[in-house]
Amino acid sequence: MNTPVNPYQAPKASVGDIHDGLNTSGGGKDAVIPEGVKGWSWGAFLLNWIWAIGNKTWIGLLALVPYIGFIVAIYLGIKGRELAWRNKEWDDLEHFNRIQKRWSAWGVGLIIVPALIGILAAILIPMFNR
Repeated sequence: MNTPVNPYQAPKASVGDIHDGLNTSGGGKDAVIPEGVKGWSWGAFLLNWIWAIGNKTWIGLLALVPYIGFIVAIYLGIKGRELAWRNKEWDDLEHFNRIQKRWSAWGVGLIIVPALIGILAAILIPMFNR
């Protein structure tokens, strides 16, 4: 049985035709994700809504909503790098990875530094109260 062809439909291309080392960043939900993009993002998980604004991933603003914020943070941690690739234009994969590593370093740093200051304060304050 022959299926009628819509002459106004855009031609279909296979994934291999689309991604030949081309920069597909900023291509929206249909953008091809190259090797090296997928993976956990500490920056997206820990700095969720701030990271979302910086990476034009507006769904991350749902992290500000009480009760679902933690779920959104986990989702961003898992899928954030892919969302950032699709939603923002990057110079190349190296540029993308460099910026995402900075986000992760800031996220981890903003958790570790206050924790260390708190531990140090918990140790030193009782010493000076004697």
